[in-house]
Amino acid sequence: MPISPSPPLPTRTAVAPWRRPFEAWLDGIERGWAIPALLAAFVAVWMLYFSIAYIAGDLHPDVLEAWSVGRTLSWGSGKHPPLMGWFTHAWTLIFPTTDWSMELLAMVNAAVALWAVDLITRRHVRGDKRVIVILLLMLLPAYQFHAQRFNANTVLLAVWPLATYCFLRSFETRTLLWSVAAGVLCAVAMLGKYYSIFLIAGFAIAAIAHPQRRSYLTSKAPWVSTIAGLIALAPHLHWLATTGAMPFQYAVDAHSGWTFSGALWEVAMFFAGIGGYLAIPAIALLLMTRAHLRTFAGNLRQLDSGLLLLAIIFTVTITLPAIVAIVLVTDLPPLWNLQGLFFVAIIAVCCTRFAIDRFDTVNLTVAVTALCVGAVIAAPFYASYRNTHPFEMRRNYLKLAANELTKRWNDTYDMPLKRISGSDPLAFAMAFYSPDHPAYSRPFRLQDQWPIPKRALRAGWAAMCFSDEGACLSWMQQVQDTTQSGRRIEFTVQSKLWGVPGVEAKIVALIVPPQAGQPALPPAPLHEENRIQDFSASKRAPF
Repeated sequence: MPISPSPPLPTRTAVAPWRRPFEAWLDGIERGWAIPALLAAFVAVWMLYFSIAYIAGDLHPDVLEAWSVGRTLSWGSGKHPPLMGWFTHAWTLIFPTTDWSMELLAMVNAAVALWAVDLITRRHVRGDKRVIVILLLMLLPAYQFHAQRFNANTVLLAVWPLATYCFLRSFETRTLLWSVAAGVLCAVAMLGKYYSIFLIAGFAIAAIAHPQRRSYLTSKAPWVSTIAGLIALAPHLHWLATTGAMPFQYAVDAHSGWTFSGALWEVAMFFAGIGGYLAIPAIALLLMTRAHLRTFAGNLRQLDSGLLLLAIIFTVTITLPAIVAIVLVTDLPPLWNLQGLFFVAIIAVCCTRFAIDRFDTVNLTVAVTALCVGAVIAAPFYASYRNTHPFEMRRNYLKLAANELTKRWNDTYDMPLKRISGSDPLAFAMAFYSPDHPAYSRPFRLQDQWPIPKRALRAGWAAMCFSDEGACLSWMQQVQDTTQSGRRIEFTVQSKLWGVPGVEAKIVALIVPPQAGQPALPPAPLHEENRIQDFSASKRAPF
């Protein structure tokens, strides 16, 4: 796709000394080193921030869940498709099972996402405008704070722009290679989260609505993409058919049951949330183009072929979910669409047919740099605050509780703990942080059966709940009633930061020892252990 040449930038005869490094860096964009250097610095700075700010907190339970799901290369799990688990599995084949390793995975994923966005951007513009798109996206919380919680949503940060890039190339060239790539990347997106069906719908509707639709739709490209995508997705479809489509059941349990007025409110908040996320980048861009606002508005109404495709795709990805949420009467959190906000940045910057002053580009670079430096400076204060004010999802206590329960088990039994259950954050933490790495085990075939068959507990089993989780404690009591050997214990854990005592929590645990004199059952296959279900979203016992 031809790139419209930008008007020459105004010449500045005098440059302040402090601006010269930024000017030199911007000059390196088309030389190939500036954007890789920016992405490397982005990963390094935010890794430094998270290592300090979260020193009093453990990994988010979503990350722990992704690791637990990824302990085997299964084609699915009880909540989500398998892509997040595959990524963590592959990552931990190279890197250790530690907090910094998983945080690095999250930030590398975000950097790859920004690189994929640049693949699309460079098809329309050159030079400063390429980096403006990335810098505007760095003003969003999606690529640092949201990305840090590596889960089924954030895994799409890189997949969506890569799939979009392949679709654009397929639409333009209609070659076999790009058509296959587009189909496979669509399947990969579906393996990340079923919400990606809206991206695929966006591709289909954009192809039909685009003025050049005849050339594309009468070629082999859409058929090749469809066949390639179905082939790539076939093993997962077979898994769904043979396991009762558990992720769909989870989605129904977790997200349905709203009233019609509630669904309308969710949709309104969905659009308000998207607008809120885009507010700061939008203001920054308007300040940069303040001298050309009338021209800018005209450029938005005259998008070229590629940008028109992107505009249609983005429109579908935000309107179709809203329609579906109203029809099915479900919730619709705006964070589900964070991975699609790159469309707006690309369209808004690449549609401009006037030069954006280098002076303003340097100012944007300085602003993003100041934001990153300010975050690092504020990190110790945030860590100190969280030492006395617990993190969401009680991240202050997860590793402490896992280590304490492991110690108590190992002091009593001369064998590693094999299985763990209970409150989701604690159970996932036990699986990750305990040296025994017990399998997060919930035999779904048994969860509605009371009493629980003793054979399910024969190899040794434990569970943990926070002392104020009434539903979890009630379930734990039911489990204890099924076995005479179960031993209930309580202990308190307290965070500590730089020698300063922090918040504390009371943990209730149930230990079921291996049954002496009976052969222990082999550990359940990990694909069974991966059939997990969010305890808080289920009314059934989480055994």
